[in-house]
Order: sequence, then structure tokens, then C-alpha cells
Amino acid sequence: MSDGSISFPLEQVTETWVFRFIVNILGYMSILVPGYFLIRWLEKSPYLQGGRISRSNGSCLQKTVRACVVGHETHGFTDLNSDPTSEQETQSIWRRGGILLFCFVGLQVSYLTWGVLQEKMMTKDYYGDNPDVHSKFKDSQFLVFVNRIWALILSGLCILAIPQPRHYAPIYKYSYCALSNILSSWCQYEALKFVSFPTQVLAKASKVIPVMIMGKIVSRKTYEFYEYFTAILISVGMTFFLLTNPENKDIDTRTTTFSGCIILVGYLVFDSFTSNWQGELFTRYRMSSLQMMCGVNIFSTTLTLVSLLQQGSFFESLRFMFTFPAFFIDCVLLSMCSAIGQLFIYYTIHQFGAVVFIIIMTIRQAIAILLSVIIYQHPLSVEAFLGIILVFVAVFLRVYCSQRMKQLRAKQKLLKKEPPKT
Repeated sequence: MSDGSISFPLEQVTETWVFRFIVNILGYMSILVPGYFLIRWLEKSPYLQGGRISRSNGSCLQKTVRACVVGHETHGFTDLNSDPTSEQETQSIWRRGGILLFCFVGLQVSYLTWGVLQEKMMTKDYYGDNPDVHSKFKDSQFLVFVNRIWALILSGLCILAIPQPRHYAPIYKYSYCALSNILSSWCQYEALKFVSFPTQVLAKASKVIPVMIMGKIVSRKTYEFYEYFTAILISVGMTFFLLTNPENKDIDTRTTTFSGCIILVGYLVFDSFTSNWQGELFTRYRMSSLQMMCGVNIFSTTLTLVSLLQQGSFFESLRFMFTFPAFFIDCVLLSMCSAIGQLFIYYTIHQFGAVVFIIIMTIRQAIAILLSVIIYQHPLSVEAFLGIILVFVAVFLRVYCSQRMKQLRAKQKLLKKEPPKT
């Protein structure tokens, strides 16, 4: 008998992305909050005496705690002062060209394969031995976990095989970018339930807009004319694509598209924090890229595993893997591509710098959209295609102008240092 009250089905609430996001956050906080108070207590406790072990021959436990809480002294980076440019100058142009080709092919193959698999795993049904038995995988967090544990294993093996500089950073500081990294990855997978893959890729290519806005509000940054101009071009291109793409015109999908846009904004925010925090750690502690990769993935793997176990979805996802062998294969390939791709990212930036890396990845994003349209038959109008071209032209123009401005400023500094002619 109805009492006039309004009831909300619990199943509908638990299936929303907002509920899943909140539950994931609560799972991460169950580890990070106690860990925060433990670190603060250890910093003030006599056990470390203000962050220093009283005797150089402290126990193994003391040394481990010190490495986690305070790290090592950062003076005298004698083993980190090698200049990569001197090594690069001794290489012939053919060798440099071969290394560049190797990086380009490695990044394209690993991340293009990763993108195709990512869209398939989040949008397509998987079939078992019985054609009538099919299902779609829904747990984005499990895919984040699988990717991170493979990256942790690969980076750990590389560290054991390749000599590394001494590690100075407190290990707990990796937890900040690990949290933002898994949240950005979760948003990336979850967004594919609501928007098409080309929309997601274009949003990632447009990351410069929220970064500029945040810099203006928080840091009072000033920008060059070309930065404003390319940002406007990107905005116009995104508007063309979103308003003219046939997939986004369906009235029934407006709500889901709005949810997808919110999730993509979350991705951009979390991803921007990840790169900025990692840059801060590199600048202050100057660890190797493999050490950074391993440190971040230690926390990423731990956080996602504990959250999955708390929600009871870990073993459910494992059952899905063994029920649908094709998903198991895709899962392994996806995580391998992600881990190998991370190694190529660090190696490319080390060899050629951030500008070359951005160009390669921008080309990858354009090819990823083309592959997605061909493989998964996304409808694409002429206007939407022009919007895509406009976005990538703006990105390339921004990279070119940024590089030219750096060269001009370097010349101006050199001219100021030269003594006047008599």
C-alpha cells in the first residue's frame, strides 16, 4: 500500500557514475587519511628525531621508515649531473634519426593499440562460448588497476637491470600524483560510456584551455598573443565538432553527453595536477624517470586494489575475465601497451625534449580519431571533420610559436651578454 512517499530504486543510484566515483574516493581515503596522520606523527616522533635517524647504523626498519617519510638529504647531486645534450651532440645525424624513428613508431604502435582496445573494452559486448551469453564490462577502476600493476612490474624490472641514481625523495610524496593519476585514468575510461572516442581525444587535445584558465586565476599568469589565438582556434574547432557531429545531435543522448563532458573536465583537472606535481618532484629531487614511474605505480596499484576489494568488485572482474577469454586477452594487451608506452614517453622526452614529444603525441591523437572512425564506424560530418583539423592545426601552431619564442628569447639574452664593440 502506498503511503505517498517517493522512493528511489537503490540499483539506479548505485549504477550512476557519480556514486561509483564517490565510493572510489572513499576507498582511497581509507588508506591516505590514516597514512597522512601516521607520517605527521613519525615526523615529530623521537623515532626519527625530526626526520633524522640518531645513528648511522639504524635498523632496516628505521631506514625504510626514513625513506618513506623524509627521504635522503638533497645536497650534492654528484651522480645526477650528467648532461644529456653532450651525449646527444656526439651522435651522428643518422643515429639521431634512427632513435627518433624508433621513438615515433614505439609511441604510435603502443598508444594507438591502447586506444583501440580502450574503446572496445568500454563500449562493446563480449561473447562467451554460448552466443546467447554476452555482457559489457563496466568497472573502469579494474582496468586502471591492471594497467598500473603491469607498469609497476615493468618499471621494477628495469630498475633492477639498469643502474639508477641515488633516490632522494620521500616515497610518500608519490601518493599525491598517484591519486590524481588513477582518478584521471578512471575518468578517461568512464567517459567512453557517455561520449564517443573522437570526442574524448579532441577534449584531451584541448587541454591547453583549462590549463590557461587555471594559470590566469590561480597564478596570475600572463600569456602571449599566439597562446590566446590558438586557444580560440581550439575552442572554435571543438564547437564545430560537438555541434555538427551526428552522434551529438540525438536528443536522447544529450544527458549522457553532458555527463561525459563533466567526466572529461574531471580528467583534464586531474591530469593537469599529475603532470605539474611530477614536474615539481623532478625539479626538486631529480630522480630518474624509471624511479618516478615505479614510485607512482606503487601507490596507484595499492589504492586501486584496496578500493576494489572493499567494493567486492575485484573478484567479480576476475570472473568476467575468465568467463570471456577475449576480454582477458584484451586486458593483457591493454596493460602491456600502457606500460610500454610509459617507457617510450620518458625515453622520448629524455632524448628529444617535450616539444618533439608533444608533436608525436598530437599526430597519434589525429591517427587515433581516424582509426576509431574507420573501425567502429562513427558518423562524421564534413563540418565535424573540419573542426578536428582546426584543433590539430591550432595545436601544431602553438608548439611552433612556443619554440620560436624560446629561440628569440635565447638570442636576446646572448646579445645582452656580449660586450659592446669599440
